[in-house]
Amino acid sequence: MKEDNERLRVIISGGGTGGHIFPAVSIANAVRELCPDAQILFVGALGRMEMQRVPQAGYEIKGLPIMGFDRKNLLKNVKVLWCVWKSQRMARKIIRDFRPQVAVGVGGYASGPTLNMAAKMGIPCLIQEQNSYAGVTNKLLAKKAAKICVAYEGMERFFPADKIMLTGNPVRQALLDTKVTRQEALQTFGLAAGKKTVLLVGGSLGARTINESVLTHLDDIASSGLQFIWQTGKYYSAQIAGELKQKGCPDNLKVLDFITDMGAAYRAADLVISRAGASSISEFCLIGKPVILVPSPNVAEDHQTKNAMALVNRGAALYVKDAEATEQLIPLAIRTVGDDAQLQSLSQNVLKMALPDSARIIAQEVIRLTGRS
Repeated sequence: MKEDNERLRVIISGGGTGGHIFPAVSIANAVRELCPDAQILFVGALGRMEMQRVPQAGYEIKGLPIMGFDRKNLLKNVKVLWCVWKSQRMARKIIRDFRPQVAVGVGGYASGPTLNMAAKMGIPCLIQEQNSYAGVTNKLLAKKAAKICVAYEGMERFFPADKIMLTGNPVRQALLDTKVTRQEALQTFGLAAGKKTVLLVGGSLGARTINESVLTHLDDIASSGLQFIWQTGKYYSAQIAGELKQKGCPDNLKVLDFITDMGAAYRAADLVISRAGASSISEFCLIGKPVILVPSPNVAEDHQTKNAMALVNRGAALYVKDAEATEQLIPLAIRTVGDDAQLQSLSQNVLKMALPDSARIIAQEVIRLTGRS
């Protein structure tokens, strides 16, 4: 066993959404694979998703009272500024106590004070930007970072070109490792083997527009000759159950509030309908899955639309505006899944955009920044 001062010590900071947390945990896992005795500490924002998800993944996490600026009510930002000041002081103490040799930021509120303080204390910093349009926190941290790992080309618009490394986004390894056959996957969902299948997902909480699109086109779904797997999201499940009870649920529509085995769901699907979060897009690229993207309009700088267009412009995905989805989405899905040539073209083009082994490549760079080979 190495002495404490010889062991690799890494701080990983950020979160707020699954799109930040999945890559962070994947990077930590890859560091552990390369350095099994590495000590890894996460720093997140109190009250946010990472405070539960990171311990579930087997890592310790410290929370900061950080929050975002309120652009609508400027008076509320007095409290925000106090939280930033307090978070900076807490981050300094966490770093002094843990003594990391490198700090990693994945975006989200907590990575701001943590990496800012780490850089001030002379600790090399790496940031990982998941989106094609850089987040505010990462843009502010870029000058202090030693290396910036990105998932899209053309990120010189936001970051110093000499610091950029095109690595792709780490994804949930279970999706890539699934051994389930298509036949077994369809059986898991109680679906027939001989029918084309459309998977609709709006994230763990669901997507209101995607759900409304389904409810508006129940008759089209029933008469399509296809089968559908629909993850409604837990937030909307009770309301949707009530509407389906009233309207009737087509036999070819499998309704779930949450899908635990996304690997099986992707394997079963001929076509996926999804929001355009960075992690989801990276997954579609790696598994070569044809997809219709419906970017969420409720995200900073409309970055989901920019993520989607990076694929659409290469013929690697189809795209429907959120405002037009209720009317257009299901008819487009029914037409698309019936066109084998288009499905094959989408699959081939999206595979060309895949950047595999992202977590391992980033982990190697994290270790290199400490002076270890």
